[in-house]
Amino acid sequence: MQPKDAPTNRFRARVFAALSDPARIDIIEFLGEAEKCVCEITPHLGLVQPVVSRHLKILRDCGLVRCRKEGNRRLYSITDPRALDVVDALTPELLEALSKRAIEQMTMVKAE
Repeated sequence: MQPKDAPTNRFRARVFAALSDPARIDIIEFLGEAEKCVCEITPHLGLVQPVVSRHLKILRDCGLVRCRKEGNRRLYSITDPRALDVVDALTPELLEALSKRAIEQMTMVKAE
């Protein structure tokens, strides 16, 4: 029997998987400033256009990013500013605390 939140948790996992790549987090932060064309995102990331397009597709597929066509350009923006809140919730202080706990756990496992 599945928990009643199983579909919600599967979708949450999909969103976190989309955010599991540093380039995609950078895209979310960059698009938080304003709508951007791939031609602006590519040099910002220092990646080739096909790679950026693949990252954008992953973000689109889970609803974090939307695309609109303007002439021959595709413009991307975040769908909801709360997506930035998710990224920003991982403050340097929280990341440091998590890192310390992960290191403690690894040393405890090795000691056993």
